[in-house]
Amino acid sequence: MTAARRTDGTPRVVVTGFGVKSPAGGTVDDLLATVLSGKSQAVHVQELLEAGTSVSYGCPAQPFDEERYFTRAELRRLDRMTRLGVAAAEDAIADADLCGPDAPEPGRRGVYVGTAAANLASVVALGGHEHAGTLHRVPVPAVPMIMPNATAANISIRHGCEGPCPTYSTGCASGATAIGEAALAIRAGRIDAAVAGGVDAILTPFVMAAFARIGTLARRDDAPHTASRPFDAGRDGFVVGEAAAFLVLERADRAAARGARVHGEIAGYAAASDAAHIVAPRKDGRVAARCMTAALADARLGPRDVGHVSAHATGTRSNDGAEALAIDRCFGGDAPPVTATKGVTGHILGAGGAVEAIVALRCAAAGLVPPTANFAGADAETRLIDVVHGEARAIAAAAPVLSNSFGFGGHDAALVLTPA
Repeated sequence: MTAARRTDGTPRVVVTGFGVKSPAGGTVDDLLATVLSGKSQAVHVQELLEAGTSVSYGCPAQPFDEERYFTRAELRRLDRMTRLGVAAAEDAIADADLCGPDAPEPGRRGVYVGTAAANLASVVALGGHEHAGTLHRVPVPAVPMIMPNATAANISIRHGCEGPCPTYSTGCASGATAIGEAALAIRAGRIDAAVAGGVDAILTPFVMAAFARIGTLARRDDAPHTASRPFDAGRDGFVVGEAAAFLVLERADRAAARGARVHGEIAGYAAASDAAHIVAPRKDGRVAARCMTAALADARLGPRDVGHVSAHATGTRSNDGAEALAIDRCFGGDAPPVTATKGVTGHILGAGGAVEAIVALRCAAAGLVPPTANFAGADAETRLIDVVHGEARAIAAAAPVLSNSFGFGGHDAALVLTPA
């Protein structure tokens, strides 16, 4: 990665930092090892068991030392989602040394956050005061706890990032949207660097009951570790997880000038809308395929340049069938190997695109495609693609990855990621 500019004259956008808090680990190395192991992280959740929800398991983020990141006062006023997001972003910033003496000036550093549900867990919990008649006991930090932009704001304040600080909500495509939009802002010259990624933490009785009501959850209460089955013929729904993941993006020339370590490049990005249904994908995969093709065009790459596809693949009948068809359309019936991490992490909503971007860049650099957990065999819809399963597959090192993210509302986002 020597050229500082793309063929269209805009700056190249490189990745110089990673940070994650997830069901598969609280460090990038732990995340990678767990995903490569193909071991599901789904477990029964005590709060769900006590509430008697029809589905009582999920993929909670692994515990981490919160006192390393937060004062006691901060722990009282920051809800779980914000704590996960701020901690993951802090790790990414430290990895990149973004705020060191040679870093871009504060006004040239942005924060771009994606979330599907924002602080919904806090809204539901604090809203109970209204129904209980205890409004006089609403806690003082209630407003900052329920602000949808709380994660972005806290990252910006903590690290003195004075550039743009938007929060995107494009369903479960939110993390990928935030990364893509941050890359566009850097290309356009509005900023030189950004902390970009996604976060969601809504593994609560209310949310589980809501998803159960619309029939989207997997039903394997006796064996949670087998429930999340991307592309598998026996898939019957997704497993809810929680996570936060952030990447530090920089102009390539600025990163080189300060001697930053480069993990890879955000080479292409595209977004689209199915414009079809509020919670179901377009069955023919037409718009999703067009989005993938546009991301490849943005990266100045063709289908045959891609080493593997990191699929959205939630484990629902409709999503996985439509995505398999979309991938087949994009690659003209000759798609590269396909993997899906949600068999391990569960469906981590707005954090998915960011977690999957980190895994994709690290694995592609090593020439590996992670196995898809719980995949035993395809059906008529998913046999269109080559799903990697059982164990990791070796491919050519440093090949570009196409990473898909799709969200309720018909939101499509595709990233093309090139490892260093």
